[in-house]
Amino acid sequence: MVVHPADTIKVIGAGFGRTGTLSLKAALEELGFGPCYHMTEVFHHPEHVPLWVAASNGERIDWNDIFAGYSATVDWPGCAFYEELMQVYPDAKVILTTRDPEAWYESALNTIYQISRRMNQATHPTLMEHVAKRFFPGGSGIGRITQKLVWENTFHNRFEDKAYAIQIFNQHIEEVKQRVPPDKLLVYSVKEGWEPLCAFLGVDVPAGTPFPHLNERGSFAGNKIVERTRRMVVAVAIGAAALLALALFFLGKRAK
Repeated sequence: MVVHPADTIKVIGAGFGRTGTLSLKAALEELGFGPCYHMTEVFHHPEHVPLWVAASNGERIDWNDIFAGYSATVDWPGCAFYEELMQVYPDAKVILTTRDPEAWYESALNTIYQISRRMNQATHPTLMEHVAKRFFPGGSGIGRITQKLVWENTFHNRFEDKAYAIQIFNQHIEEVKQRVPPDKLLVYSVKEGWEPLCAFLGVDVPAGTPFPHLNERGSFAGNKIVERTRRMVVAVAIGAAALLALALFFLGKRAK
């Protein structure tokens, strides 16, 4: 693997989440364009949450406060700011990951959207958020970023309207094609594998290394996080109820 100095962003991913972005992240890192920023990085950097929220609200931020030490960025939240990032990192190349719109919608609906709904409709949302923050420091932050940047800013709170969501998806693809110079843009499906990606980046295809295909719906990382958080919430609630019952028991004995 060739290692490129991680002193600036060299690759900007403009494709929406659920278009193979986690696979692309792994592929870029295998090719030496790493570390690569992805929504999953927020779990490890909760200090980035206020910066992403500020950017989502239209405020100016110093992008190097987020991307210092990174060579690439893919997925949300970065894909929503690909034009700004092109200005800050003018030598970077842009990769637009695409997917069949119908398949993309069903995937997004049954993964990231359902996760957001479960968090918002939790029986004990405050407790769930507290537990998530305690055990997954960036977890609650991802929820805030996703709600503001994805569901509100991008899909205007109409994601459940399938036709509208797909319209936004297709519109984004066309806008990227129009706004990024052709010599700096690769429109890419991860099903195409190493060859077009390596040719675009000017690197050799890694010999004997299969292209990574990660984050299929059944193994979606968010499902595991929400389930673990739910179990923790239940355990905390049971523990609290037991302590309360014990306290009431001893108070009743003292009162006799």
